[in-house]
Amino acid sequence: MTSPIYLDHNATTPLAPGVLSVMTRYLATDFGNPSSAHRYGHAPRHAMATSRTQLAELLGAQPSEIVFTGCGSEANTLALTGVAATRAGNVITQATEHPAVLETCKTLAARGIRIIVLPVDEHGLVTVADLAAALTNDTLLVSIMHANNETGTVQPIAQLVTLTHEAGALFHTDAAQTVGKLPLSVDDLGVDLLTVAGHKFGGPKGVGALYIRSGVELTPVIRGGGQERGLRSGTENVAGIAGMGAAAEHAVKNVATNQWRLVAMRDLLHHLLAEALGERVMLNGHPTHRLPNTLNVSIAATVGAELLDRIPQIAASTGSACHDGSITSPVLAAMGMGTDRAAGAIRLSLGPSTTEEQIRYAASLLAAAAQNSGS
Repeated sequence: MTSPIYLDHNATTPLAPGVLSVMTRYLATDFGNPSSAHRYGHAPRHAMATSRTQLAELLGAQPSEIVFTGCGSEANTLALTGVAATRAGNVITQATEHPAVLETCKTLAARGIRIIVLPVDEHGLVTVADLAAALTNDTLLVSIMHANNETGTVQPIAQLVTLTHEAGALFHTDAAQTVGKLPLSVDDLGVDLLTVAGHKFGGPKGVGALYIRSGVELTPVIRGGGQERGLRSGTENVAGIAGMGAAAEHAVKNVATNQWRLVAMRDLLHHLLAEALGERVMLNGHPTHRLPNTLNVSIAATVGAELLDRIPQIAASTGSACHDGSITSPVLAAMGMGTDRAAGAIRLSLGPSTTEEQIRYAASLLAAAAQNSGS
């Protein structure tokens, strides 16, 4: 049986070339604990140092500013909880954040931290004016994702950071969806904390990282043996970390080229659907400030989940793989979208291996299924 066309790269990605072979070494031959002083600890310890350097290069950071975690969600938790534990104050986030941020904010609220949730406009953007109005002398941290995992909308992070720093607060961004898909630099963004998830850019699942700008102090969430400078105790997942490092090295070499190729393929898919279905196709998210690989559209007179169920030749989704499966996406609802349009939404996220032939075939399948739905 032929495998479905994979258009769900925002949920997870296949391993980048060379990643599996790197990981296998640290699962088999060099299996030692990196904290061991004897010979078996040498190679794993060196692998971690190499990966820290590789990821730092991708982010434009220093290796000493990278702390490895078990996933992107853990990195988000460390950023928010680690800052909020330092002193009293408030935390600002926004309505379309990943659940890892929003749920952590609920936990902080239960501990007495005031949480301010900013609205977004119809494209999913936070406005500079809304953030300016919310910032106070008591603001500890602003946490706003770099790009949304459902719509692909990219936030004006550098502008928001400037405002935040003028108010004396720190800025965290969940960049799980942009690392490896867009060229980025922590210095250009100006952020103090940035979340990475390995499996979103060709690395393995179960490993992530938090960039922590030099001088920023955090209280650890996981305590124990003092690994990762005491900020994330527990024996490290060396194979996963080595794999993420290899994926980062691959991304450094290919991210710019892949970006423009993905934009062309994404826009071709949108054009083909609009050509076949006309005004029934409605773009969700910002038309230009968007991830190069992400197309979220609603097709009138359809229910996205039902439409995709009828096309087993395509592997795609209606939104985040981290939501509970409800028919209406909280992200689209926060953007002010009506129930019918939100229910008709599908997310098509491409990857470096996606071909033009696949795009054309997927568009024809989606159009045929939608025409049958609307007839």
